[in-house]
Amino acid sequence: MKLLLIDGCVSQRGPESRTRALAEAFLSAFREAHPEAEIETVRLEELDIRPFTPAALDERDALASVGAFDAPVFALARQLRQADKIVAAAPFWDLSFPAAMRVYIEHISANGLTYHYEADGCHGDCKASRLAYLTSGGDFERPESLGVLYWRQLAAMFGVPRFDYVFAGGLDVDPSKVPEIMAAACEQARALGRDF
Repeated sequence: MKLLLIDGCVSQRGPESRTRALAEAFLSAFREAHPEAEIETVRLEELDIRPFTPAALDERDALASVGAFDAPVFALARQLRQADKIVAAAPFWDLSFPAAMRVYIEHISANGLTYHYEADGCHGDCKASRLAYLTSGGDFERPESLGVLYWRQLAAMFGVPRFDYVFAGGLDVDPSKVPEIMAAACEQARALGRDF
């Protein structure tokens, strides 16, 4: 089994990143429960990718039209398509997530590779059975929290049947409650990792 970790833990806190703490809690429990699993990590801070320009989109579409999905521009989409399970981690920034995550999503959203269209709409082509999203933010989680909604809809678009998430929210509302909130969220992440 191959787990793909999309590490978007961009933070001024560095190793003290609260989202990273969620990811580490998830991964430690996942490794214990699945010692045979291969874990592949994409660190968004280390990727050299940019938003697509019209010219770059034309080039990618030309490659897709002839089925040249082995081209380098599709490398991240191929990696996502081949994962058995996917976990993405990113902080709740400006009502969604850091821009690096959005650029990554542009690169994994490849028509004809990670999804395709039929007469009745979009159908996913990824083999993953589960996708989880881990996030933390200063404000409380709301039903319309865009990062969670966005990843829930991406899971559906890519054909991933089960979506889970952990949201450690309200971290900047009362700093005295941060240890309690993070302990509960990390336990939630560990429980998810064990079951994933």
